[in-house]
Formats: sequence, C-alpha cells, structure tokens
Amino acid sequence: MKILVTGATGALGSRLVPLLTAAGHTVTGTTTSEAKAERLRAAGAEPAVLDVLDAAAVRETVANAAPEVIVHEATALSRGIDELRPRDLRRLDASFAPTNRLRTVGTDNLLAAAAEAGTRRFVAQSFAGWPYKREGGWIKTEEDPMETDPPAGSEESLAAILHLEEAVTTAPGMEGVVLRYGGFYGPGTSITPGGQQAEMMLKRRVPVVGSGDGIMSLVHIDDAAAATAAAVERGEPGLYNITDDDPAAQKEWVPRLAAAMGAPPPRRVPLWLARLAAGPWLAMVMTEGRGAANDKAKSELGWRLEHPTWRDGFKEVFGAGTARTARTAEAAS
Repeated sequence: MKILVTGATGALGSRLVPLLTAAGHTVTGTTTSEAKAERLRAAGAEPAVLDVLDAAAVRETVANAAPEVIVHEATALSRGIDELRPRDLRRLDASFAPTNRLRTVGTDNLLAAAAEAGTRRFVAQSFAGWPYKREGGWIKTEEDPMETDPPAGSEESLAAILHLEEAVTTAPGMEGVVLRYGGFYGPGTSITPGGQQAEMMLKRRVPVVGSGDGIMSLVHIDDAAAATAAAVERGEPGLYNITDDDPAAQKEWVPRLAAAMGAPPPRRVPLWLARLAAGPWLAMVMTEGRGAANDKAKSELGWRLEHPTWRDGFKEVFGAGTARTARTAEAAS
C-alpha cells in the first residue's frame, strides 16, 4: 500500500516507518526539517518537508503521494508531554497551543486533502488517560465517556483532542481510526536514558503528589508503533486504547521507575503544594487520572505486546536497579 505518515521523524514515527517499509509498503514520511529528510530515506521512505497547517502544501503533498492510508502522528512536542517543565504545566493550553493546532487545523487540512485524493483510511494519534471522565471505575474502555469539566487551563487541550477524534471517526467515505496512546517510554521518548523525565527523576524532580492514586497507562514506544502498523492494515474504524496490560497508580510506577534507574526515591509532595507549583491539571492527573484497558486493540487489531508491563519494560530500558533502590521503591509504593 501507499502510506503517508506525518510526524515521521518523531518518537513514534521514527519507530513506525521502518515497520511499514519492512512490510513492503510504499511510505512517504513528512518532517518539518530538511535536515531530517535523510533519516527517512535511510528508513526506506520518501521524505517530504511539510507544515500540516499549510492547507495548500498539504493538498499538494497528499496528491503527490496518492496514499491509500494516512497516519497522522504530527505533534509540536519532540518527545511528549513529559518534555514540559512544571511551570509549563501551570499553563497547559498555552504550552500545548502548537500541538492543539496540529490536532485541529492540521487534522482538518489532512482530512480535506485525503478526501480529494481518494484516501481510504485515516489513522490518527490521540491520548488515553486524563481525557476520560473522572467518575466511576479507574480503568476506562473506549465506550466510557470523556471529560466534560477539565481543570482550569486545560480546556483547549481537551477540546483539541475531542475535535480530532470526532473529525476522524465521522469523516465521510473514509475509515477513520483513532489510537488513544498511553504514556510513551523507551528509545526516543522522555523515559529513556538521557531523556527529559529520566534526568528529572535523577534530580528528584518527579514527585508523588498527594495520595498518588491517579492511574497512568503506559506503553513501550515499540509496542505503540506495532499497534499503529496493525491499525494501518486491519481493524474496524473507531477508537482504540493503545496501552500495556498494567495500568498503575502514580504512587506505584513513579518509585519503581526511580528504582529501575538506580535513582533516589521520589519525594512526596502535598496536593496543595503541587497545585501551587504546577497547577490544577498536573495535580488532577497525579491524584484522579484514569487508566485505559487495551482489550479491544488486542482483539480487533491482532496486536501482541512485546512489553506487557512497564515493570519489565523499565528494567529493559534502564537495566535492573540496585537491590537497595528496589527495596526503597517497594516500601514507598
């Protein structure tokens, strides 16, 4: 098949493109930098420098590629939300404004161009976890309702996610697939040796906030790429949670990440202080955030995880922590 991947040199795109080319697909990968074009050629893809906010350029690129499938992975964050510092999270909408435009204007531009080009299938990136409504059970399926009352300063970011999901899944004459990814870890992400969050963890700047009861669903970047490659080829249109099998409370996975790295155990920060320092959104995620179930993706996409749990995944990414730090993390959780 002919496939167009936007954000093809990002954390997920760079793992996805080699999977698609190895499967025999003809891939055009977009990047915003000419300097990164050679990386796409090395992966077997045809590079295209593109700003997906430029409607005319999008129409031209899509027309030239004539893709049967478009995979929209473009964001304005090179590694993900963990790239943001606490002061950025106080103003989530302002920090995410470029990514929000990619999810709204960029998605609309791509869908319009896809319709003109006769593209059959459109796969887009969304997020599993905090956008789910904070009520009822802690682990959500694709059928559960989304948030309607987000913390102050995150309204525009939630609206952008909901816009993307609605636009893609209701696009006329097209198979719209939305992948709600968990938090990425592994090569090229923030949770990897030398990554932003890893460095913060070493400096004890990633605390457990308040009760630490907020649930996080994680996924190794290679498993996320494999799920995306599967969604290109099969599965009914609709929504899919792309997460590992082991959603966990912040008070559990954060200390264990520190242990896997051999880092000092994380500090405990009261909820009021976290709200003051990092704002209501992060405080909500750390204490009330929901996890996501992956049964639908495994069943309908035929997806099999190489890293079913972050517990083993962290050890692979960082190597086993020392016995001392492992015992400390166990006690802290």
